[in-house]
Formats: sequence, C-alpha cells, structure tokens
Amino acid sequence: MSNTERTYIMIKPDGVQRALVGKIIQRFEERGFKLIALKLTQPTEAHLEKHYADLAGKPFFPGLIKYMASGPVVAMVWQGLDAVKTGRAMLGATNPLASPIGSIRGDYALAVGRNIIHGSDSVENAEKEIALWFPEGVVQYTSVAEPWIYE
Repeated sequence: MSNTERTYIMIKPDGVQRALVGKIIQRFEERGFKLIALKLTQPTEAHLEKHYADLAGKPFFPGLIKYMASGPVVAMVWQGLDAVKTGRAMLGATNPLASPIGSIRGDYALAVGRNIIHGSDSVENAEKEIALWFPEGVVQYTSVAEPWIYE
C-alpha cells in the first residue's frame, strides 16, 4: 500500500445526538478505510481549546468551544490511501449548503455551526490531532480485506 496515511475524524455533539455515528462509520468502512482508533469521549473546554488553537482569535471561538463541550463526541483514526484528502472529500465543505449530496455534510447537515463532523485538513494536522486525542496510541493490524482494496 503506497501513500497510506492516517487521518483524524471526530463526530461532533450534533452528530452523536442525532444518532449518525453508525452511518458515518459505515461510510468510511465501505470506502475501504481501516479503523485503528475509536472512543466516545466528553472533551473538556481546555482539551478543545488545544484542538482548535488555530481558531483562537476568531469571534466564534468561545461559542465553538462551549458547543463542542456540550456533549460527547466520537474520536476516530482511519488509515488508508490518501486518507486525509479522501476523508475531507467524504465530509464535504465546512458549509453544508455548499456540500454536494452524497457527502456526509451534504446529506446530514444544514448549518455551519452544526455540521456534524470534523476531519483533519493536512497530514501534519492529522498527526497532531491523533496525538492529542489518542495519547495512548492506536492499534496496528493487518486487515484481511487489504488485498481486495489495494493493488
């Protein structure tokens, strides 16, 4: 498998509360990605401030942190060919109204502030986010499906 990488995906409180966790996981599995870490967690505001540190100067930052701490999230790490780029395409645009039907946000969301899901925007950020959310590490294994997915 050349160009295999990891990406961090988080189902936000709105996605958890709307019972979309299974549908979202199914999409990544069906695409051929391998799940190597998963947890349901209630993040603290301090943890979320680290995660969203690049947005700290934005006027919506306090509301974002308060909202993201309002309920549990599902943190995941997926591995596969061009996982970051493909994962972002699967999510759709940050504004769900600009997301194509067939993308996660295009199918399940209407408002930017309730856009269901977060995905790493670069390989470097994926590795930072994975380290922040999974300090205990991830599981490495060989999937029996790999020869059916990769050349």
